Amino acid sequence: MENNIVLEARAIYKSFYDPVKIDVLKDISFNVKRGEFVSVIGKSGCGKSTLLYILSTMDTDYQGELLIDNISMHGKSEKELAAIRNEKIGFVFQFHYLLNEFTVLKNVMLPGFKLNKYNEAELESRALSLLKDLGIEHLAHKMAHKISGGEKQRVSIARAMINDPLIIMCDEPTGNLDNSNTDMVFDIFKELTEVYHKTLLVVTHDMTFAQNTQRTIEMEDGRIVP
Repeated sequence: MENNIVLEARAIYKSFYDPVKIDVLKDISFNVKRGEFVSVIGKSGCGKSTLLYILSTMDTDYQGELLIDNISMHGKSEKELAAIRNEKIGFVFQFHYLLNEFTVLKNVMLPGFKLNKYNEAELESRALSLLKDLGIEHLAHKMAHKISGGEKQRVSIARAMINDPLIIMCDEPTGNLDNSNTDMVFDIFKELTEVYHKTLLVVTHDMTFAQNTQRTIEMEDGRIVP
């Protein structure tokens, strides 16, 4: 079913000029279906983070076409792209980018204020429910800088979920975590796809993590390895 595809890359090319032309991405084409848990792997410098930057609509300087929810991102203004990011994409990074001056609860609610789809009471209730699902509701009123690294990553996952996005994109989400926290984050992601039918696209160096996802896309020298 065509409308089952949430994200599609069609022949994406990306070059840098430094000072000569360097092709970073070459003919990248693939799609991600609703409810899929996909990892993108490859050696450092193979272009996977550059690709994620394009897929997340942050970088618009490329050739080819990107479709999110069957809508082409081509020619959209920065304001339109920001609105699409906020509504349809949840982000989880290696560094959680929590705001230290806010509580855990407020950090989770922040993207919701931007989207303006729920009022503050609804947002708070959604945020508390997500924190509960992730086993950290007891941290809701703690300041963000007072919790551990593993807890911070769980808070950033709750924040990524607050607007009920179409797809969650993750850049090395376990890069800074020890084995037990890595396993915990993997289990959360697995549950997000299996129980909540969320779609996840994860860029990772961690081969063990990648092998346990539903599908692995391997990159080498800016191409997808067939």
